[in-house]
Amino acid sequence: MHIAPYDNANKPIVDVEDNLVPLTYFNIVKLTKGEVFEYQVQGYETCVVPATGTVDVDVDGAVYTQLGNRGEDVWDGEPEGVYVPVGAKVRLTCVSDKTETFIAGAKYDKVLEPFDVRAADLDVVQYGSDDTKTHRKIKHILGAHHHDKVGRLLVSELFTVGAGGWSGFPSHKHDTDRLPDETRHDETYNFRFKPNYGSGLQMLQRVDNEPGDAYHIVDGSTVLIDKGYHPCCVLPGYEMYYFTILGGLSQRSLKQYFQPTHAEQLYSIPGIMDMVAKFK
Repeated sequence: MHIAPYDNANKPIVDVEDNLVPLTYFNIVKLTKGEVFEYQVQGYETCVVPATGTVDVDVDGAVYTQLGNRGEDVWDGEPEGVYVPVGAKVRLTCVSDKTETFIAGAKYDKVLEPFDVRAADLDVVQYGSDDTKTHRKIKHILGAHHHDKVGRLLVSELFTVGAGGWSGFPSHKHDTDRLPDETRHDETYNFRFKPNYGSGLQMLQRVDNEPGDAYHIVDGSTVLIDKGYHPCCVLPGYEMYYFTILGGLSQRSLKQYFQPTHAEQLYSIPGIMDMVAKFK
């Protein structure tokens, strides 16, 4: 479930048909100025999101220039992205001194049209509170605003607000298609911390109110969520960010099932239902 940070040499960290999360795809591409990276993923729609730096993106001849406005880390500026249809040939060119670019993907079987998402197009929601230790901001790159233009891929950035606290709480899962209560969405996270020597904890509880697993997450950790309730937290005094990729089995809109033991917390956390409404 936890993949420790490593030099992936621009090769997928979560490849197609992954054993745990076959509905998602994830790569981190690191380039310096003038360097080029090309890719083509059959059977998966993808989204190019510079974590740092700036790239030009060519998607089968459709060119999107100057994508990304961040400096040294994900707290420096707003995210931007380019939606890439299934099977399209993509060429990334680094136009800043360097870039670390995320490529997020979800399994899909139809070919749609490419488009870019700039800072002004983001779907942003902030919820929770300092008192409940749940204060966070979500920046949806492929969220509700682009629902009719995407197949089954949801791409967002989540930030803890303040120093320390919980995210993904009240605990929820989305591992089974059983509408109207729940949808199956595989999920992949990549974490960052500020300062970068900070760390946190990813919980994974398979059955309500029974012992589960916990993973020590650090800057650059990747976590795969195939099933179960999965809140996470950051140590006091540090900020936490995670890039999240959701791929649905039968639909794009996410229906979360909140853990019965903690369901009453839905009424104690300000703005929680606004957050739920944005994952579609």
